[in-house]
Parts: sequence; structure tokens; C-alpha cells
Amino acid sequence: MSSKEKPTLGGTRIKTRKRNITAPLDPAAFADAVVQIYLENAGDLELVAKNVESSDLNFSRYGDTFFEVVFTGGRTQPGTIKPDEGERHPYSVLDCHPKREAILPSVLYIQKILRRRPFLIKNLENVMRKFLQSLELFEENERKKLAIFTALTFSQKLSGLPPETVFQPLLKDNLVAKGLVLSFITDFFKEYLVDNSLDDLISILKRGKMEDNLLDFFPSARRSAECFSEHFTKEGLLALVEYHEKKIFEVKLKEMKSALTTQIAEETDISEVIETAKQRVKDANLPDVEVVRILWDVLMDAVQWSGKNQQQNANAALRQVKTWAGLLNAFCTSGKLELELMYKVQIQCYEDAKLLKLFPEIIRSLYELDVLAEDTILLWFRKGANPKGRQTFVKALEPFVNWLEEAEEEE
Repeated sequence: MSSKEKPTLGGTRIKTRKRNITAPLDPAAFADAVVQIYLENAGDLELVAKNVESSDLNFSRYGDTFFEVVFTGGRTQPGTIKPDEGERHPYSVLDCHPKREAILPSVLYIQKILRRRPFLIKNLENVMRKFLQSLELFEENERKKLAIFTALTFSQKLSGLPPETVFQPLLKDNLVAKGLVLSFITDFFKEYLVDNSLDDLISILKRGKMEDNLLDFFPSARRSAECFSEHFTKEGLLALVEYHEKKIFEVKLKEMKSALTTQIAEETDISEVIETAKQRVKDANLPDVEVVRILWDVLMDAVQWSGKNQQQNANAALRQVKTWAGLLNAFCTSGKLELELMYKVQIQCYEDAKLLKLFPEIIRSLYELDVLAEDTILLWFRKGANPKGRQTFVKALEPFVNWLEEAEEEE
């Protein structure tokens, strides 16, 4: 017999990679399980929260479904707010009375859930966005509940919820045109201001990029400052009305300043600049005092300053005053407005180091150009009310005042 080894079959063992088998989505079973927790605890949100926290439900997968159950009592059909098949509970946000004391427990309950599962904030955003974009599908009473809930989420500083999640979805043209957005946002403002200041509300509006666009909440036919004031005055939100009027006033001042700055930089004929200023004042109903302040700011902003060369700066400032004295004269039409111009010059010379020593020269130049009357200068010297640099400027102006008084005696 041969001593040779008998041949054997050999080969390479091929390893097959295990596939990740993903369980099919089953939001219905998840929703039923959450609903069951509500029912077993008779809607006691303290107990519901404890049972939800201790459950092994897959919140990372069904976060949107969870908040649908919280808001409506069960699942909603995709793309709508209509109830889907499955169990429901009667303890949802929309089942509450439209009062803060009835809805606040739901906000605190959600806050507790978010502390344990902060990733759910994105799901809350998704569901709120969906509901707010579908306001027309809710009853008026339900919209009010959503507005109160939304206000309380910000009032309670619900962690991580960005204001743009609320405000931007509301700006759908069809919702705004029907007045649904204005009604919602009014309820939101009123509820939020119960516990918070107007500054807090403005801060939220800023973060939501709505601070300067409050009129966008109004239907196009009512999108005016008058309608804004009328509506929110009627709703008792006078502080908001005053804030909005102030914002509009600031915008009008800014627009006037911009227009005049352009004309002065282009060396437009002074008569045309005066006409522009008068038209702006008329259209915007601007107070004369503010106009005088703006004119001085515009003139000084247009000066080409030369760094630290004091003499050149003095010459440039006085040249600007002489060139545009007619513009100042057209609006300084009373002793009160002349005094306001003196105060404006005083403040700027006090706050701007390069103008600190120019105060008496500027005042003298304005006198010689018939912008300031002698009585105005003497009144400022003897009884001026603005304290900024006053002692220094009074001393600097004293020789000129003495000259005025001597000239008056000689006459």
C-alpha cells in the first residue's frame, strides 16, 4: 500500500456579513401605548410623566407621534390634523379649557419630558410648525388654546424652542389674508405679557426676525400704522402700540437723515435740500425739535475731518456751518428751536474731542449768520439746562457774551 497521504478537499470559508434588520415603522402601536399610559393614569400628568420616563418606548423614532398624542389625544393623518385610526385620550392640549391654568400643566409636563429627552425638541418643533401652518383647519377655540400654549412655552422658557419655529410658519399668505394670524398673534401677545415685560416680548420677536415686521401679521388691506394702533389699543396692549409708534418714528427719522445726507454729499442746491426736508417733515409729521437735531447731525457727519489737525478741523466745521446756514435758518424759527440747536452743538462738542474747543467759534458763527439770536445765546449762558460740559463752555463763551452785553448797552 502506498504511504502517500490521500488528497482531501480544501477551500476558503467565505464569511457572510450580517445584515442590519430594521424593524418596520409602527407609529400606530407607539401612539396606542402612549394613549394607554394617559388612560391608565386618568390624565394625571405627574403620573403620566413618570410612566413615560420609565417606559421603553422608542421616542427617538416616534417623537412626532408622541407630540401629536400630547396635542390632540392621538395620531393625526399625514399632512393634516384629522384624527387617524387608533385609541385616543381626552386629556390633550386641545381638550383643555382655553385658559392658562388649564393649559399650563401640559407645558410643564412637556418641559419635564424634554429634560430627560432633550432630542425631542426637534419633534416638538416639527409638530408645532405643522399645526401653525394649518391654523385654518382648527376651530376658533382650538386656535386660542394653541396661542395660549405657545405663549406659555416661551413664558416658561421651554428649553431650546426657537421663536422662528412659531413666527415664520404663521406668515402663509392665505392664513394672513383670513385674519387667522392676527387673531392668533393677539392671543399670544396678551397671554405672554401676563407674566413678562414688553422688553421680553421684543426680545422674542427679534430672535424670530419679526421685530421690524409686525405689520406682516395683518391682512394686506389693514397693513397700516393706524390699523395696528386701533387693533392693539382695542385689545388693551397700549405698551405695544407705543413701542410700534416709536419704531415707525425712528424709521422715518432715519429715512430723512439718509435723504439729506445724500443731497448734502452731492452738494445739491440749498433750496432743493430745504424743500426735501420740509416735505419729509410734512409726510412723517416729525416734531420740529427732532428736525433741528437731525439737520445738525447731517451737517457735521458730512464734514471731511482731518485727524488730529485742530485748525483744519475748525476751518472745516465753520465752513460747513457757513455753507448750510440757510438750511438751519429755515427750521430754527423760534427761540425754543434756536435753544435746542445750541444744546445740540453743546452735546456734540462735549462728546467729540475734536470739537471740544470749537463751541464758542461755532456759536459766534451761527450768530453772525442770523441762525441764533442774541436773546437765545444769553438765555443759554444764564439759564442753560443741559449739564454736559456746561461749566467749560460757559467759561469759553464768556468773552463773546460780554461783547454782546456791551454792544447792547451801547445801543
